[in-house]
Order: sequence, then C-alpha cells, then structure tokens
Amino acid sequence: MSNIESVTQAEVPTAAGVPVSPDGGSEKPRSLTGDAWEDLRRNWIFWAAAVLVLLVVVMAFFPGLFTSADPKACALSRQHQGPSGSAFFGYNFQGCDVYARTIYGARNSVLIGLFATIIAGVIGLLVGMAAGYFGGWVDSLLARGVDIVLGIPTLLAAIVLARRLSADPQDSGFWAVVFTLGVLTWTTGARIMRSSVISAKSQDYVAAARMLGAGSGRLMFRHILPNAAAPFVVVLTILLGVNISTEATLTFLGVGLKGDEISWGVDISTAAPYVRETATPLVWPSVFLAMTVLAFIMLGDAIRDAFDPRLR
Repeated sequence: MSNIESVTQAEVPTAAGVPVSPDGGSEKPRSLTGDAWEDLRRNWIFWAAAVLVLLVVVMAFFPGLFTSADPKACALSRQHQGPSGSAFFGYNFQGCDVYARTIYGARNSVLIGLFATIIAGVIGLLVGMAAGYFGGWVDSLLARGVDIVLGIPTLLAAIVLARRLSADPQDSGFWAVVFTLGVLTWTTGARIMRSSVISAKSQDYVAAARMLGAGSGRLMFRHILPNAAAPFVVVLTILLGVNISTEATLTFLGVGLKGDEISWGVDISTAAPYVRETATPLVWPSVFLAMTVLAFIMLGDAIRDAFDPRLR
C-alpha cells in the first residue's frame, strides 16, 4: 500500500498540468538551450576542446605569459641546436628560438582565421536570411550564386586571389589572406542559415508578430534570427578551424603571409627544406596547428550534437 501511495504522489500532476515532484515542487520544462547545456556538461569532448581553444586564444593574445624570449632574436651561431632549458624546442636554421616563434605564431594564425570567419559569417548570414525569408526568385537567384561559388576550386581560387591582392612587395599579406578566405568560405553558412530561416518563419510566433504589424526587418532580425542562429554558429566554429588551416596552407605555398611575419604557416614553410637536418622546427608548429584546428572542429561538433534534436 505504501508503494502505491508513493508512486501516486510522485506522478500526480497539478491542476495546471505541470508534474509535481515528491517534495511538492513543480518541475519546470527546460528550453532547447537548457537541454543542450545539460548534454554539453556531460560531454568530455566539449570540455577538452573548450580548454584547448581557450589556451590557444590566451596564447595568441598574451604570448608573454608563455615565453619571455624574443621570436625575432636570431643568431646563426645557434643554427639547428637542440632543445635546452633556454629554448624548449631548439633553434631553426636561422638560429631563432622555435618555442618562442611557435607561441607568437598563434596570433597571426588565429586572427586571420577569426577575421576571415567574421567576413564569411556576415555574407552567409545576409544571403541565407534573404534567401530563406523571401523565397521565390530571390531564393533562386541567391541559390545560383551559391552554386557558382561552390563550383570554383577553393584552394586554386585562393591562390590566385591572394597572390593578386598581395602583389605589393611591402604588403605583409595579412588582409589579403583574410579577404580571400572570407569571400570563398561563406557558402556552407549561407545554406545552413537558409534552411534554418525557412523552418523558423513558419512558426506561430512569427505569424503573430506579422499580424501585429512587424515589418520584414524586425521579423528577420528580432524574431527569426535568434531562433535560427544556433546551427549557423556551429558552422562558423568549425569554419574558424578550417580557415586557420587554410591560411597555413596558403603561406606554405608562398601566397599567404610574407616578410618578417610570424605564423605557424611561415615556420612550417621555412623549416621544410631542412627537415633532414633537424625535424624539430617543422614538427612543433605543425603539432600546434593540428591541435588548434582539431580543437575548433571538436568544439563545433560537440555543440552541433547538443543542439540537434534528432540525436536526442
């Protein structure tokens, strides 16, 4: 009898239909964001990726916390010397501290990836929202534009465009690479935003806002965007890691950063011809680059899995 009473007491709803917990308190339903956070809290991949991303960001903006050495202080007398207490990763062919250059190289790599992702995000956001909200000939026209950009080989187009934009020998190539990656990598974000807007604009709250006289701009940016942005943000998180990798690829091919700029791509490019003499100057920037890209991709995947209702 006591078992029946305890089960009944735990499951009886209130008059409003809200379940009552055994202690008499009502259980409030969680939102999609709340459910996603609960999943992320229990996901060790999310925490590992978040720690790595935070470490890279701190390293990029505050390199002095990790090393006091000057990455541009080079001496040929130290050429290809091995690791020591003053240089954890040894020296490269110019006698520069590989550890210091690896730490300071994070700044350009992360900043280029960040600015390029912002440009791609703005373009993808505007194109995707316009295509999804207006539909019809606007959607068809923008969709053909997306198809045209997708039909262009990304790496080949990036090489041509970056070389053209940084033709000036005095140009460091920073903004040329940023603009190149930004205008070539927005298509996936635009497609994701388009599908999210199409799904969101059919919801009841959008119809109610339209009946109250809300215009297209208010509907798109005040009502639809906050409810359609989650998948788009996930795509941008993954894209940030991809852009960091692509910057290193362009720099390795000689069309990215140049001059005395410091980045992982520059160090990998300059160390490659001497890999038979010593592999350390090539290995460590490559390891830091790979771990950074992997961290952003893992972070994006974890957030995507948490917000995807089909995986619940």
